[in-house]
Amino acid sequence: MPSIKKQTNHSSIKEKKMKTIRSIFVLSILGLLIGACSDSDDTDPQGENPLEGLHLLESIQANGHTLEIYSKKEAFVTGYNELFLRIKDQQGYVPHAELSWKPVMHMASMVHSCPKSAITTTGVDTLYQGYIIFQMPGNADEYWELSLHYGYGGALYELSQRIQVREPLDGKRTVNVFTGSDQARYVLAMLPLDPKVAINEISALLFKMENMMEFPALVDHSITLDPRMPGMGNHSSPNNVDLAYDAAKEMYTGKLSLTMTGYWRLNLKLLNPQDQVLKGEDLTEEIQESSLFFELEF
Repeated sequence: MPSIKKQTNHSSIKEKKMKTIRSIFVLSILGLLIGACSDSDDTDPQGENPLEGLHLLESIQANGHTLEIYSKKEAFVTGYNELFLRIKDQQGYVPHAELSWKPVMHMASMVHSCPKSAITTTGVDTLYQGYIIFQMPGNADEYWELSLHYGYGGALYELSQRIQVREPLDGKRTVNVFTGSDQARYVLAMLPLDPKVAINEISALLFKMENMMEFPALVDHSITLDPRMPGMGNHSSPNNVDLAYDAAKEMYTGKLSLTMTGYWRLNLKLLNPQDQVLKGEDLTEEIQESSLFFELEF
């Protein structure tokens, strides 16, 4: 009898150990599933965070939803703004929505819009992107309002939000709004550039004001480039390439040669398809800078 009792105790201990192992295994699997679900809103199929490096500029509550607007910049600024959007309802972030927007500047004597892109999907189903080019900042009495229309699940919604648009912190010009020699109004904006002492790719977008609310893009003009350093005898640099429209990238691209760090004034001329100058001047001993230009300092 003693030997039978000893065998029974060993069997009971073995069963308890197996139950403990099974419990730990089940809990581990549940933990992994919960972790995957909790991260699904902010990760793409490859597990990367699509919001990494982005700043939340606006979180708008409307229609029982939250609409979030993100940017690589820390604020809406004059010039080119690449923006990312998400819509959140009670079930989470919304995939495959249709969105459009309309930025409007409310001034003392008029209202007007600005150049903008369509809103498209990114590689993540719940994240959308587009750009807006603000020509001017707001102030205490004049302000930008962003209206958004969006739809999903067979329903359509809209909202409007007043936003604050500022001048860039460095104060450098990256957008030109001007009247050309043909008396038409144009907007020319430089895309973000990370300058280096090297040959840099420079990109820009060009628009013509059709009316106060419509700014169609122009694809058949050309832009000459003459970078100078005013603080260094206004010297230029070799191997620059003028900007021409690149249909694949849907923007004007060129090559910018920067031979040293410091302040650079990128003197420009805008020419129409007949090579007539619409804005800007050639630099000479008498003309030290063009009236059409971008600025950068690094």
